[in-house]
Amino acid sequence: MDRSFLKSLREGTGPKVILPVMQKYAVLAALYFGLTGIGHWSWGQALLSVALLWTILSQNTIYILYHTFGRDARAGLMMVRLMLLVKKAEFLDWTVPKMFHETVSRIPDKIMFYFEDSTWTFSEVDKYSNRIANYFLSLGFKKGDSVALFMENRPEYVGIWLGLSKIGAVPALINHSLRQESLIHSIHVADCKSIVFSSDVYDAVGEVIASVKNGYTEYSSFCLGPAPKNSDEHFQTVMLEESLLKTSDGPVDKVIQDSIGFKDKLMYIYTSGTTGMPKAAVIKHSRYILAAGGCHFVIGVRKDDIIYSPLPLYHSVAGMIAMAGSMLHGMSIVMKKKFSASSYWKDCIKFNVTAAQYIGELCRYLLNTPQIPEEKEHKVRLMFGNGLRQQIWVDFVQRFGIEKIAEFYGSTEGNSQIINIENKVGAVGFVSLLFPNILPLGLVKVDEETGAEVRDKNGLCITCQPGEPGEFVGKIVRNHPVRDFHGYADEKATQKKLLCDVRTKGDLFFRSGDVLVMDDLGWLYFKDRSGDTFRWRGENVSTVEVESILSNIIDLKDAIVYGVQIPGTEGRAGMAAIHDPDEIVDLEKLASGLKAKLPAFARPLFVRLVDHFDITGTYKLKKFNLQREGFDPDQISDKMYFLNPKSGLYEALDAELFKNIVSGSIRL
Repeated sequence: MDRSFLKSLREGTGPKVILPVMQKYAVLAALYFGLTGIGHWSWGQALLSVALLWTILSQNTIYILYHTFGRDARAGLMMVRLMLLVKKAEFLDWTVPKMFHETVSRIPDKIMFYFEDSTWTFSEVDKYSNRIANYFLSLGFKKGDSVALFMENRPEYVGIWLGLSKIGAVPALINHSLRQESLIHSIHVADCKSIVFSSDVYDAVGEVIASVKNGYTEYSSFCLGPAPKNSDEHFQTVMLEESLLKTSDGPVDKVIQDSIGFKDKLMYIYTSGTTGMPKAAVIKHSRYILAAGGCHFVIGVRKDDIIYSPLPLYHSVAGMIAMAGSMLHGMSIVMKKKFSASSYWKDCIKFNVTAAQYIGELCRYLLNTPQIPEEKEHKVRLMFGNGLRQQIWVDFVQRFGIEKIAEFYGSTEGNSQIINIENKVGAVGFVSLLFPNILPLGLVKVDEETGAEVRDKNGLCITCQPGEPGEFVGKIVRNHPVRDFHGYADEKATQKKLLCDVRTKGDLFFRSGDVLVMDDLGWLYFKDRSGDTFRWRGENVSTVEVESILSNIIDLKDAIVYGVQIPGTEGRAGMAAIHDPDEIVDLEKLASGLKAKLPAFARPLFVRLVDHFDITGTYKLKKFNLQREGFDPDQISDKMYFLNPKSGLYEALDAELFKNIVSGSIRL
């Protein structure tokens, strides 16, 4: 042993990586005896060998071994079970409908969905999806045709996309809060030849239908539910429910079913990514089946669990992870139209919920509610999702009595999924330090201002050390069920997520667009989003999209949109800096225009009028310094305004209003 180590033991000043000597020897001895067998060695030989291992292994390696071997071993076992499922599905050329058929055959009468005052069994969902498949097949829809699905949560939502997938059509799950330009773009980017929507978004479809039809000789639309009484008479659409009554609920033609395979497209799920308008991420049957296994084998949702799902079905957490788990393993799901903090725990008791979903904002809302008896009387043992921040983690778990939190991290389309399976407070997952090549993931240094990767003299990316923030990346391995990246409907968007020459010349990695930081045991913690996206109210907000819409409203004046942090809130709130030295921007017009064109989570909460902008050498407007300055009127001389949630208008931001916002007196 080196002298510095002995000195640290005597003085009690050793670094945090040093454990008591006997504890380390115990670990080494256990490993040694487990490998060689204690019966073949004398105690003298064993102790001598352990001492030799001590000199070979660094103190830090032993510390890592002691603290992470069990974690890594458990994760390895989960991965083995997951890969066996995927390999089985690949061998059998499973698709999601075939996977679901196996479950329906096993438990036809078990309740799949609890929704409001109704229930749907697995068999009923299967038959409804058969009606959808047979109806659209009769209209000439075929494998590869994209169909936009635009509606709020309801059991029919799942039945519709499942039915379309039975004939090989590709449903595009569009955020039901999108309007106008964003909605048109989302439909066009996936090349949808039709749209299926519910009556509650009838007017939103009516606003864009003429633009959506532009360029198509034939474009069909289907409405689920009755049309509003004051609907546009010129908006012609098929009333879907009436048509389905005349359609068979029998199985879809086997030849058609067999023409669809494990590696074919299943659906599009939209993600903001790091730049531009929403991008349609390609989800193949293989990836959905992988998610089904992950829900059970990795997250730990049991087959007899009842899952509470108040999240939108166009999101991957609800629409992919929980739904896939149900389709394969038979869990029941309590489906809600939207999240309600006041009824969350009451619903959990009403439906005997044992596992529940969350996103970070949801957890904060629950913590802000008054205490009620139901929050301690429920049977929820597991909650899974992402965004539960370290600042509220302990309070949340203790107040609501949650036995296990499965916090995971990963993008819908990416190959860089990780999970915290050990209740490690604040961590979004981990990478193994002992076996780093099993999952080739990691952090690379990026420029704090531009988000561009930083490279060494050999042109390779620089790997971050523990404590150094960096962008999370994952190596792409083509045709691998976990490590592949299937991209987007837009090839240009796909190329922007690729990073070459990361660890060796010629390799290819997926860029997450997120900045994380790792500790000395491999635990990873979310720090921020890089690029031109920030997260607010559990949604990704594309600054490029908001800037484009905002600029049109203010007569093409220069504008920069970015996210600013507000104490006590998750993510960043939107702020727009507008070049307006003469202060002529009509803020009332701006507020009404943004309300008409953007969902609530994407509307800038703050507006700052500036005299000039800094620009880069390529004439791009700089937002780094503006973002860093925030919205404190005592620190900023420019006039600023706050979007009052009650009036919906921008009002002058003064010191008193600023104080009320940061203290939480104003509910955001």
